Amino acid sequence: MTFEDERGYLVVASNNNIVNYVECARTLAKSIRLCMPSSKICLLTDSIFDDDLFDYVREFPYGDQSADNEWKLNNDWQVFHSTPFRQTIKLEADMLVTTDISHWWTMLEHKDVVIALGCRDYKNNKSSERYYRKLFDLNKLPDVYNAITYWRYSKLSMQFFELVKLIFENWDDYKTLLKGAFNEVATTDVVYAMVAVILGVDKVTLPGVVSYPSIIHMKKHINKLSSDEWHKQLVWELSHDFRINTISQRYPFHYNQKEFATTIGLEYDILLGSD
Repeated sequence: MTFEDERGYLVVASNNNIVNYVECARTLAKSIRLCMPSSKICLLTDSIFDDDLFDYVREFPYGDQSADNEWKLNNDWQVFHSTPFRQTIKLEADMLVTTDISHWWTMLEHKDVVIALGCRDYKNNKSSERYYRKLFDLNKLPDVYNAITYWRYSKLSMQFFELVKLIFENWDDYKTLLKGAFNEVATTDVVYAMVAVILGVDKVTLPGVVSYPSIIHMKKHINKLSSDEWHKQLVWELSHDFRINTISQRYPFHYNQKEFATTIGLEYDILLGSD
């Protein structure tokens, strides 16, 4: 493979009948431009279009593989074949980068693949909440979050994404290996966790590094809230710092409520326009 750049951030955004993920990806790109203006960003999506927020816009090279999955997770393995970067950090579209994370590359570049382990609440504390991870605990799967995934081009990363593809395409067979998964649909986190077990968890995570990579996850049980509509219960503010209830968010911020992309995106427009 040939690459246009050494390193950069890749965002997968494929719209469905419920969510405009491209809008989420554009808001994410704005947040990266504010915190790390020289970063390279690639959008992987359904069709090519021009957008100055992205250095590259790529179309799924093998087409949309997700006819039976409205969330289009089945396309995830195509990131390996689409990235213009020799070293890539994949970010989920419905996130914000709230601070400069460019120093992460120094640690990540020593590995072939790194999937984030665990998540944090809005107070930046590592979460011990297991409400959303019952299938993981029942099957002793590693607590991975694909929302931040690093890889560099290598034999191991190629093998990793080949296994991701294999499990997605044969989910009905692979889910029989898991307890309590009879009615489960394939999610990227579960598939990544299974691949991690196959390849060796230590090979595809940073188990000894407690601070990063990690995300702030705004689901209600993680943050001890009464509903998932956190943006209606907590006070958020954006200057060059993004704060929730006056607390600076020090990790990539998984806002989860997709409509928030429009609201916060307008705030980023103001800040970027004033630079």
